[in-house]
Amino acid sequence: MAESDKVFSGSIPKFYDTLMVPLIFEAYAADMAELAAASSPGAVLETAAGSGVVTRALAPRLGAGARYVVTDLNQPMLDYAASRQGPDSRIEWRQADALHLPFDDASFDVVCCQFGAMFFPDRSAGYAEARRVLKPGGRFVFNVWDRIEENAFADEVTQAVAAVFPHDPPRFLARTPHGYHDVALIREDLSRAGFADIAIQTREKRSRSPSAREVATAYCQGTPLRNEIEARDASLLQRATDRATEAIASRHGEGPVEGKIQAHVIVAAG
Repeated sequence: MAESDKVFSGSIPKFYDTLMVPLIFEAYAADMAELAAASSPGAVLETAAGSGVVTRALAPRLGAGARYVVTDLNQPMLDYAASRQGPDSRIEWRQADALHLPFDDASFDVVCCQFGAMFFPDRSAGYAEARRVLKPGGRFVFNVWDRIEENAFADEVTQAVAAVFPHDPPRFLARTPHGYHDVALIREDLSRAGFADIAIQTREKRSRSPSAREVATAYCQGTPLRNEIEARDASLLQRATDRATEAIASRHGEGPVEGKIQAHVIVAAG
């Protein structure tokens, strides 16, 4: 993973939350919130919280006396998430590295992480940290994207942007968000971290947007793909967005667009 894959700053958090979240994250956040709240946990830790889409879905499901610690490595994203959440004394916002959690052993009933594990430089170490801070019988709930070919818009954007930079195609989407999809490898990494009870479901959903332009803008300007494009030639960001728009419209039409998305949803316990 390139260092730029982890940089969510500048205008990216706002584009990410206003465009990417409704496009691909909200439906899976509802699943995550349901799974995390199912055991009526008294203490929940969320890692890699991003712009807070799971936080907004999960907080209303938790009890009045629950403790909910929301963390992210990236302070601009955490600040943005906090700004979107109403006052809630149960929630503590804290910058934290999922691989080095600043919490005592056996502190939480549930650890949840939506589409963050792909960014961990050492996934087994991240999983081991989640297990360390879980109470006996606690659950680690997370999800990761399936391969890029199973996610229509991400695949189409990647191919379109590659045409703008044929000699050095930006591969952020395939390399990182969609680069950790092997179910056998996920099980192996979790087992290495000490988890014995591992359930994995592959869930297909539909991604919808008012226009191809919004989809292209979301991916090209609301993710670290933007960093890759601008590192090559910042003046070509709009051209890349235009090419992605054209590719999506040619496949899905000029009006509202819809495409397949697919992810693995994992629940692990010790």
